[in-house]
Amino acid sequence: MRKFYKSTIGIAAAALLVGSLAACTTTEAEAPVAEDTTSEEEVMADPEPLASIPALDGVDTQVTLDQGFVDALGSLGLTPGVLGGATLTDGVLAFPITGGNVDYYDPEEDYRPYVQGSVEHDGSGISLTAGDIVVELTDFRIDPGTSQLFGTVTANGEEVGQDIYIFNLDGTTLNPLETDADGNAVLEGTTVLISPDAAGLLNDTFGTDAVTDELVVGIAKITAKAAA
Repeated sequence: MRKFYKSTIGIAAAALLVGSLAACTTTEAEAPVAEDTTSEEEVMADPEPLASIPALDGVDTQVTLDQGFVDALGSLGLTPGVLGGATLTDGVLAFPITGGNVDYYDPEEDYRPYVQGSVEHDGSGISLTAGDIVVELTDFRIDPGTSQLFGTVTANGEEVGQDIYIFNLDGTTLNPLETDADGNAVLEGTTVLISPDAAGLLNDTFGTDAVTDELVVGIAKITAKAAA
């Protein structure tokens, strides 16, 4: 959502780890000596991704809200709302994907993080309202490499900051990559949690200490279409 998880990360195609080379010299009085002092060269190449989308063009990131999160909002007197192109239907938030890129590597291998890139959701977000206080969280950008989601935060129309760490994304619950009937890549199962930064900000804004770090928000489903 992001997650929900900073500038867009560039993905290196390959990396080489090369050992040092020792030079061998001769003088005029000496015959050339074929002395090989070259140290062993180690080569470590990044694996090829199982799937790569260099330019994202839709579809959306959905978050099925956890009932505990919904109950927590109610107990705090917070009313959620949607902004811009976001929707909230039957407990599922959806934010249109507007750009970014994704590389997906084999999770069975040692290469980490196995989902890398950036997923952008400009022009949409959510609001939290309590009395005359309104907090808006918008323009989400997921950084899968750090498992974090960043966004712009405003309070009563005044910008608090951009690129604020809002949600933590727990990828240990992520399902294997799938493809839907339209050929879109689907990543589902990531757990979305309130970040420490967002918990502190919301507590300060609404005058409470009830918003806890790592409060589970819900389960994310990213459906991505490559740009034509």
